[in-house]
Amino acid sequence: MPTIVSTPSDWRNLRKPLSGSVGFVPTMGNLHEGHIDLCRRARAENDIVVASVFVNPTQFNQTLDFEKYARTLAADQNLLAEAGVDYLFHPDADSMYPDGYSVKVSEEEIAQELEGAFRPGHFTGMLTVVLKLLNIIGADRAYFGEKDFQQLLLVKKMAANLFLPVEIVACPTVRAQNGLALSSRNARLTPAQLEKAPLLAELLQSGMDDAAVMKKLEEAGFKPEYVETRWGRRLAAAWLGDVRLIDNVPAAEKHKEVLHAAVSGCG
Repeated sequence: MPTIVSTPSDWRNLRKPLSGSVGFVPTMGNLHEGHIDLCRRARAENDIVVASVFVNPTQFNQTLDFEKYARTLAADQNLLAEAGVDYLFHPDADSMYPDGYSVKVSEEEIAQELEGAFRPGHFTGMLTVVLKLLNIIGADRAYFGEKDFQQLLLVKKMAANLFLPVEIVACPTVRAQNGLALSSRNARLTPAQLEKAPLLAELLQSGMDDAAVMKKLEEAGFKPEYVETRWGRRLAAAWLGDVRLIDNVPAAEKHKEVLHAAVSGCG
């Protein structure tokens, strides 16, 4: 089993004598194969692997969504052990926000559209906690999935512009056999919704334009918030019942854009 560490100071005391490269996988728990794929990648590329489980309250727009997020620490520990994770950082909110969340990290361009427009404050909460975690863990590499593509861009941009000494490693989206992008929220879908949910990825990969995909999702019973092509990807968010799904796929070649400017913020 991974060694559990509960406070930043405890981890720093453990970290000092460690030698070799450190790979880090930040999570909010309720782990699935997508998270474990990140851990396996970290295990293959580093001497020491650390994962975190922290349900971050500052990146939830709705209190009910935060309360509904499943806490499955015992099961998570077993999965992390199977993936070869050495340490589990599992802090509480008081240790992560001793200031009561008065110090924040924000980005004023990428974070204003798509997810940022529909979830005000989400990216500020995400960037703030990721910066804290990266500073605490002191990893050489940190692993993020491409399913949250806008998040990935923002983390890369933050790391580059705040000169963080860590490599942000992007890992492909892990999907179920039916094409549905794996997500902890999928467990809240009913059997009928689980059967319908893969249509989101199917439509994103179709030759239809963004507006046509929006229309098809509506006709199928989804409540789409956006389907837009940005940063060389086609991204979407849509509600299916009371579960919000996000996904993205590589954009058609004619829509591809250079990512350097978005990530570096250098114009």
